[in-house]
Amino acid sequence: MHTTQSRAIEPVFPAITYPRVRGWAGEYWPVLLLILLTFALYASVLGALVHQWYDDPNYSHGFFVPLFCGYLIWRKRHQFSGFKAQPSAWGAILIFGAMGVLLLGSLGSELFLQRISLVGLIIGLVVYFRGWRAFRLIAFPLLFLLFMIPLPAVVYNQIVFPLQLLASRFATSCLEAINAFPVLREGNLLILDNYSLEVVDACSGIRSLTSLVALAMGYSYLTERRIGVRALLVLAMVPVAIVSNGIRVVITALLVNAFGMRAADGFLHLFSGWVIFLVSVAMLLLIHRAIQTFVGKTRVAKVV
Repeated sequence: MHTTQSRAIEPVFPAITYPRVRGWAGEYWPVLLLILLTFALYASVLGALVHQWYDDPNYSHGFFVPLFCGYLIWRKRHQFSGFKAQPSAWGAILIFGAMGVLLLGSLGSELFLQRISLVGLIIGLVVYFRGWRAFRLIAFPLLFLLFMIPLPAVVYNQIVFPLQLLASRFATSCLEAINAFPVLREGNLLILDNYSLEVVDACSGIRSLTSLVALAMGYSYLTERRIGVRALLVLAMVPVAIVSNGIRVVITALLVNAFGMRAADGFLHLFSGWVIFLVSVAMLLLIHRAIQTFVGKTRVAKVV
């Protein structure tokens, strides 16, 4: 009876060894690779988006949205220390869904779909590699990225024109109340003594409305833990933005009547916009303080 000794089969090809990268890059190189691939895939989409931020004053706040989201995620860095990843296959479904939306947007030349797919892709990558728990931890910063995406033209036009009419009606009522000078309104056109003032898209208030709502959401997220108070602050900014824009139209009409049409497009018009925006921000702080005072008194009354 013969006995044979088993020998390990030597590979025909030499073993492939990957270079080891030390330090921070060695630990996070998969993340860096995914970021580079994402930027390469969405290069044209991001280029057009940044160009619109620069060219369209209604969406100039888009430059600050990614920076603010990055800051919010950076604030969560301590909660990620020792965090055990629980990858989920649902993330792959979200990734493929985002790719499908990108393809549909590219075929139909619909920029909104292409841009919205980027946010869906980022969420899908987080869920696939880190799990739903990680997504819940940074859900607000990721969803806040939606504020950097301009509205589709159909939705934008449906919002802007009613805001134009609302601002013109508000301005007419205020001018008639203070009895400054005769004014006649025809749609979004204010007819003064010697001039006609049109409430155009830029004066509709959509810019201040979007900026103030985004500001209220970011401010309430950083300063409040109560979901109800956060929602109340965001909702309060809608009438504040509408009224403040109406007041700006009133100020513009007064300036035009006193100094001529150059006041509608010059430094005074720009300066009044900044002043009204700062007043709206102050109103946000005052509303928050009033809510805190009211809630505090309510709690004391319940205790007593």
